[in-house]
Amino acid sequence: MKAIRLFPLELGRLLRSRLAWLVILLVVASPAAGLALYTPADADTMRSMYLANPALAGGVIGGILFGLLTVFELDRAARSRVDMLLDAAVSPHTMALVRLMALFAAAALAVAFALLAWLPVSLRLIGIVFDGTEYGLAYLLFMGLALPLAILAAASAYQITRRTDLSLVLFAAFAALSLTVWADDWQLCWLNPCVWAMSDDFTNFRLFRSVAYMRLTWLGILTGVWGISYLCIRCYGKGLPGSLRRGARRAYRPAIALLLLVCAGTAYAAQPFYDHSNPDLNAAQLYELDYAQGVAFLDRTIQLTPDTRSGTVAGRAVYRFQNTSGQGWTACFGVNPGYDLTASVNGAAVSAVRTGYEESNMALWEIAVPGNAQVELVLEYEGFPKDWNLSSTVQGDPEISGKYLCLENQNLAPYLLNVLPGEEGYPTTVEITLPDSMLAIPFGDSEAEVVAEHEDGTRTWRYTHNRAGGILYAGDYVREDIEAGGINVEFYYGRKHQAVMEAAGAADAVKTVVDYCTEHYGTLSFGTGETLKLIQSRVAGGGYAADGASLLDEADFTTANLGDTGKGAAPGETFIHELVHQWWGLGNMFDTPAEDSPWSAEGLTVYTTYRIVKELYGEAYAREHYVDQWQQAVDDYYLNFYVRNPEYLERLPEEERLNISNSLSGVRQYSEMPLKILKAEQLVGGEAAMDQILRGLFNREIDPAYPFLTYQDFLEACHLTEEDLELG
Repeated sequence: MKAIRLFPLELGRLLRSRLAWLVILLVVASPAAGLALYTPADADTMRSMYLANPALAGGVIGGILFGLLTVFELDRAARSRVDMLLDAAVSPHTMALVRLMALFAAAALAVAFALLAWLPVSLRLIGIVFDGTEYGLAYLLFMGLALPLAILAAASAYQITRRTDLSLVLFAAFAALSLTVWADDWQLCWLNPCVWAMSDDFTNFRLFRSVAYMRLTWLGILTGVWGISYLCIRCYGKGLPGSLRRGARRAYRPAIALLLLVCAGTAYAAQPFYDHSNPDLNAAQLYELDYAQGVAFLDRTIQLTPDTRSGTVAGRAVYRFQNTSGQGWTACFGVNPGYDLTASVNGAAVSAVRTGYEESNMALWEIAVPGNAQVELVLEYEGFPKDWNLSSTVQGDPEISGKYLCLENQNLAPYLLNVLPGEEGYPTTVEITLPDSMLAIPFGDSEAEVVAEHEDGTRTWRYTHNRAGGILYAGDYVREDIEAGGINVEFYYGRKHQAVMEAAGAADAVKTVVDYCTEHYGTLSFGTGETLKLIQSRVAGGGYAADGASLLDEADFTTANLGDTGKGAAPGETFIHELVHQWWGLGNMFDTPAEDSPWSAEGLTVYTTYRIVKELYGEAYAREHYVDQWQQAVDDYYLNFYVRNPEYLERLPEEERLNISNSLSGVRQYSEMPLKILKAEQLVGGEAAMDQILRGLFNREIDPAYPFLTYQDFLEACHLTEEDLELG
């Protein structure tokens, strides 16, 4: 009770301190560092650049500042030589608690001021994809919770050591560990959480949940450590051992501290977000299981009900088998490690055994099946899907919310591992119940249709496919049907991005690119010949394609990316550039280029964009906005000091060297290579001849062992050498 009475007095004293207000003002200003100096979220989405990065920078800088303020405040009485007088008036244990509460209150005040100060800035920078809920969550989780963690860490160090210099060293070391050694471990980087991207068009609840879990785990750990340091507070003129013995006389004090540490340690070990898959990427035990003899797969039916509020999945999968062996057998399934599983065979419950082995984000389950000729195996599963542990530094998948979800293979249903398909393959019927604002989009040539509407505002979708696995996207999508290249293109993009897509002329760009590239290079190998789905995904770091569908990463179509003049002179032309990657990038793969090589998918994509723009707007426009800009960039490149003196580049710090190298690499890929291709076009006899060469390369026979289109392939097709394409 005395601590509660003293708290407003201590807080008032703290808020009359000029140093405290200086720290608060610096914390409020610290998100500015995330706009240029500290940018761990490297995706090009607006929320990554203008929300995640400022909030993360505010957390790092604010945490360090409040750690320093904490040590300064705890040492104030000793520094002023009034500590004995103060201890005589108020118990040092009481004052320690009061000071901690006052520092927490000051930190909360700083975060509140930062939220208010950066709101109009974020609104202007993020634009139409701004979301108030995500703004608040980002600042509270990325920035706000870093401050009390830093306060607890610094206070613990001081209360144990009772020395300012040693406390600052310990706190600095603890912060440095988070920023360096622990930076790639999402559970250990207490000061700078692993946030690589935030989605603009969809939700980020999975990311927020994982950051909140990490922060709260550390809050438990550091509160427990503070509780132990609380026992070490010097009293009655005793040193550390005597004070510790006296502080521990009240058994509940160490008991609470130990309980917090145990609970936090349990939470750390039992985290629900990432699996424990075999770290050996070459491991393939799940795909080398012996097939059940005499057993054939007939069909399966999957019924799913995702809980878009909690991010969990509940499902029921019915598998039918034909067994001609007359013997009992074991069915093996790869299941998402976050799911629990129960099973029944022909109506009788059987045991489903989780073996404990995990690989490629799948836990191995085994089910003993009797030797019946006809087998109906029913699996019921439910849980919070875990992601592959290899993805722990790129948090955010698999997102399940009322705006977006993606369920792939073992996340969709238990993946059958050891039964061969029957004569009809893997006939599968999938039903999924979703909020009525969401469209269900099977990835592939299947089409989902609504088969039931429910009073609770949900709809049940049904589709069929014939694959061992399966991928399903669903979200708050806008669909546009576009006739192009002799096929119907179903273009799906997030509703939140509709204004940006319309401003960029997305539908017209799709038609233009598909018509042009199909005519000049050929049809995409992953199209069905009649339809092609183009699906904008939540930010994922890339796209992929399969029969009848191709994925477009939302990061490629943000306002910032569409304004990238290196890809196009206007947003609509940048949109064309990204769509051309369906041919040069997905339709033909490129290996990761060497650091000093200009060859990549970007060169042919930029060149093709130039050709399309030339056809649309004329030669003068295309030369002014493309060729002339390539030439200027290349001229500047060859005048660059580090290009002319590469030995000096190697002497720079690694971070600076990488920044310069990446910048120079961009010039080589986006400007130098298109100029080389343009020169090759002139040497081979003009545009028609180059179109024939590129058509041949696009439709060449692929070597499965090395399916990449190489610079040598291009040179040989043109009957040229590297020296022929040197830019004089």
